[in-house]
Amino acid sequence: MKIRVLSGKEIRESLPMKEAIEAMGKAFGQLSKKQAAVPLRGRLETDAGVTLLMPAYLKKSREFGVKVVSVYENNSSLGFPVVSAVVLVLDPDTGFPKALMDGSTLTAIRTGAGGGLAAKLLSRKESRVVAIFGAGVQARAQLEGVRAVRSISEVRIISRTRKSAVRLAEEIKSWLNPPIVILPERAKDAVSGADIVVTATTSPEPLFDGNDLSPGSHVTGVGSFMPTMREVDETTVRRSYVVADSREACLAEAGDIIIPHAHIHAEIGEIVNGDKPGRISPDQITFFKSVGVAVQDASAASAALSNAEQKGIGSLLDL
Repeated sequence: MKIRVLSGKEIRESLPMKEAIEAMGKAFGQLSKKQAAVPLRGRLETDAGVTLLMPAYLKKSREFGVKVVSVYENNSSLGFPVVSAVVLVLDPDTGFPKALMDGSTLTAIRTGAGGGLAAKLLSRKESRVVAIFGAGVQARAQLEGVRAVRSISEVRIISRTRKSAVRLAEEIKSWLNPPIVILPERAKDAVSGADIVVTATTSPEPLFDGNDLSPGSHVTGVGSFMPTMREVDETTVRRSYVVADSREACLAEAGDIIIPHAHIHAEIGEIVNGDKPGRISPDQITFFKSVGVAVQDASAASAALSNAEQKGIGSLLDL
């Protein structure tokens, strides 16, 4: 039996953002239709850290995968990333492993693609200006996702350290047909007049005042992942049509939703399926909250594997 191994670089070659966005639509649609088996996240603690097991099976598309994520805080002192991950793709007919791939890169792409899907369904088609809070891997992926569905001409980056914002700005300038990049000093200057606002930080407190949002803007929040954390304030939630990647997951994990007792109007999969509306007026403010669900990994990994097999990308190993 052979298994295909894909590095982070090879995953990027195998999973273009537009195809990743299509995969997210398929994944979220099946999740909301109850056509996916997503067991509770397994958690195993050791003396040095914690490892999470995230399996998922999409019944309609027959995509089957397991992600293993480890968080070891002491790794930074050893020169290693604090978070590491791998994704195993399994054959739904036999249970045999088909592929092993870098989970960190896959997670970044699929999360960015989720934000891209949200922008496609919820932002105005004429959206041109993006404000991004954060300047790390996920901020980059979110911008790639938005640019895949909207013609972005200006990006405003605001980060905890100016050094990281400058680094991302320089990278953006090297892209094909790059947008204008601005580094505002104040959150208000970043948000005011922005068509799309993205938060991709680990901040435990709201990053901006929801009163500064312009009518018709869209907000995507992907950073907070615990009930005590929130990147957006109650004003933003109160002014918004709120959409979640998963009602169950957001009500359990997302402080952005839990703290203000937010009403979730729709899951993004319900909008994909046509069961709930997306944006209904030009002046409506929309808010998409994502905590990440395992169906995203299974679907993204399946798409990456299919393309890798067709293009001969990756290494085939005998088990």
